Amino acid sequence: MNFYRTALVFFVSLLSLNFVLAQDKPKKEKLTMEVFRDSLDNKLDLSDFLINFHGFIPVAQIVTEPALGGIGVVFSPIFIKPNKNQNLGEFVPPDITAAFGGITGNKTWGVGAMRIASLPKQHLKYRVGAAYGDVNMDFYRDLPMVSERKFGFNFNTTAVFASVLRQIGKTQLFVGLEYLYLRNKVRPDFGLENLPEFATDKSLDNNLSSIGIAMEYDKRDNVFTPNKGLYIVSDFKMNGSWTGSDYEYQNLNIAAFQYLQLAPKWVSGFRLEGRMQFDDAPFYLKPSVSLRGVPMARYQGDQTYLVETEQRYDITDRWSVLGFVGTGKAVTKEISFSEADLVYNYGTGFRYLIARKFGIRTGVDVAWSNNDLGWYIIFGSAWNNRN
Repeated sequence: MNFYRTALVFFVSLLSLNFVLAQDKPKKEKLTMEVFRDSLDNKLDLSDFLINFHGFIPVAQIVTEPALGGIGVVFSPIFIKPNKNQNLGEFVPPDITAAFGGITGNKTWGVGAMRIASLPKQHLKYRVGAAYGDVNMDFYRDLPMVSERKFGFNFNTTAVFASVLRQIGKTQLFVGLEYLYLRNKVRPDFGLENLPEFATDKSLDNNLSSIGIAMEYDKRDNVFTPNKGLYIVSDFKMNGSWTGSDYEYQNLNIAAFQYLQLAPKWVSGFRLEGRMQFDDAPFYLKPSVSLRGVPMARYQGDQTYLVETEQRYDITDRWSVLGFVGTGKAVTKEISFSEADLVYNYGTGFRYLIARKFGIRTGVDVAWSNNDLGWYIIFGSAWNNRN
């Protein structure tokens, strides 16, 4: 509960900081409605509000995730500021500070905060974050004579994350270390006297502490809603007694995103991703197929592989429409790649260029999968949200 209070204070402090800084600006920079319009086309735009008034983009995310109750809301004020050490002719991503607080229809709630920033003079980029959540979530398993069954669990979780990457030479390749700590208290909520086979007493109360080696190669023209460029991320995380973890297992993740601007108004994106886990981890941390329209943790395995494409067409400078389709598989020790269920998704959506100077597009996606339907409010790229 102390962590909850700390995160909540940080959340309120961010909002207060925005107000104070805005008041400290010279009087000639008054906050008027003109600040929320672009000088080029007079359309709604938050670029100047973010840059000149230390403002934030208020992202209200409607939660439609079936595994979390199907309905809910998460509010995230996102502060974005150009990096002070932006070098002439060299793109440096803006610094991002965000907080969140949310609740869903099945009484899941959580709070947290994060910071993503660069230190170009030191050739470093870093991420730090912390969160606390009381989560009610469903997991699915195929049982003999019953077929697929849903199991509900309540998770009381504290999470802390940190990552520091250093630039290699003058390339866009960054390599470094990352750390993740999870404190989990889990309570079954499905009315059975005995735990199912995939859950153990140890998985209900544990500390997980992982140290990893991370790599990032980023040639995108924009970190929010790219139009072109290649982005590759990979990490290898280790959990063991030497890291302070109650479990011993390893995770290897790699993902590649390619964006091509095939025409002035047509952007074609491709996503290829693989996740592999070695040794035994808690059931709720098994890799799962992560696609829009697919419930979280519905298709879990020791390995997951997926491919997805998204095609965006800019109707005007501000408004865009898009379509996407993807497929993936979850492989286990008992089920090979060829035998695993083919998971698919497809859908459509729209975007609005809300901050032209940062290239930020936001909008709504609707997605269908094998047995489910979901819709999502998207800030930036939907793939950023799932990576």
